Amino acid sequence: MPYFWSVITSTTTRIKMTTAYFSDKTFHRAELDQHILSRAEFENCTFEQCDLSGADLSETSLIDCEFHHCNLSNAKLHKTMLQEVFFSECKLLGCRFDQCADFGLSFSFEDCQLDHACFYQLKIKKTRFKNCSLKEADLSEADITAALFDNCDLGGAIFENTILEEADMSSSYNFAIDPERNRLKKARFSLQSIPGLLEKYNLIIK
Repeated sequence: MPYFWSVITSTTTRIKMTTAYFSDKTFHRAELDQHILSRAEFENCTFEQCDLSGADLSETSLIDCEFHHCNLSNAKLHKTMLQEVFFSECKLLGCRFDQCADFGLSFSFEDCQLDHACFYQLKIKKTRFKNCSLKEADLSEADITAALFDNCDLGGAIFENTILEEADMSSSYNFAIDPERNRLKKARFSLQSIPGLLEKYNLIIK
């Protein structure tokens, strides 16, 4: 049974649309109905200042989409397809990216809050995190080969059996990574980050 939505161009109205497939559209300052978002398909769409906190995005497809100044904290991402999705200045607190569909999974983040987000066991090589907060994020058993962590706060982030080979963490901080329990071949770190690699040894470095 098709979804019936009506579009009202207002900064405060809820968006309802006539089909579950959208292409080349911009949704601005709107709160999208959770029931409509589930299983919908969006391609080359832009979301601006949308409040999607706690929204059910289960089995939703997002391809070549961008989110700017949006709140997706605790959004449900069960089997959600994220392909080439860019998040800028978004809140993504507690998001379970590990529940997303594996096929073609790819995204990048800039100036985002990703505290308590989960990337457990994901294969997300070359993922780009710039100016992001990843406090207590779970990156255990993830393959983030050649990823870029540019000026990111990784305080309390979990690295356990994580593949960080060729990753660039030279400008990030507050992390604690055990070289014996993670794969770090050719990963890049700054001299200032050395304590974060030797924390388990309880050394005093001056």
